[in-house]
Amino acid sequence: MKRRAASTRCRRSATTRRRSCSAERVRSARGRRMTLPQVSVCYLLRERGGRTEVLLGRKLRGFGEGYVVGPGGKLEPGESTAEAAARELLEETGFRVETSALEYRGRVTYLFPHRDAWSLESNVFVSRRFGGEQVASDELALEWFDVDEVPFAEMWDDARRWLPGVLAGGRASGTFVYGRDLATVVEAPTPVA
Repeated sequence: MKRRAASTRCRRSATTRRRSCSAERVRSARGRRMTLPQVSVCYLLRERGGRTEVLLGRKLRGFGEGYVVGPGGKLEPGESTAEAAARELLEETGFRVETSALEYRGRVTYLFPHRDAWSLESNVFVSRRFGGEQVASDELALEWFDVDEVPFAEMWDDARRWLPGVLAGGRASGTFVYGRDLATVVEAPTPVA
């Protein structure tokens, strides 16, 4: 009963309390802070006909299947976040990027209190300098989108809240808590006006 009362207080509290409640959801049953899995994602940007395009892909299998996402994935042991972004990009797209060409744009935390195994922290990168040829992948069906026409309705619910800023040169941060349906953000940072 105490846990339910605490959750109710979190939803009704001010923004600063809301953030601390989100952090509490990452605690184990013993009250210790859990370390969330780390992933890296990289948004490639290019200029075409005076317009900026971003490379995205529809997830073909695994976590997030069916959603449009940026190329990326889990860090391997001993790997830095930038190394993971470059490796995943090569594996999923065929494009090569040097870690020095990656622009770190921040970290976004995703919490799934109704399916803890899905909770993770995502390190966000962009790059305009890359080489190689686009190749088909069994992970993603790739497509270039004009940055003004990103299909947010086909992406995870949080993307529309932070990705436009990243694509415009800004930073990403915040904790997004997903509800029971595992598809809808029920708690997010309040945007600064």
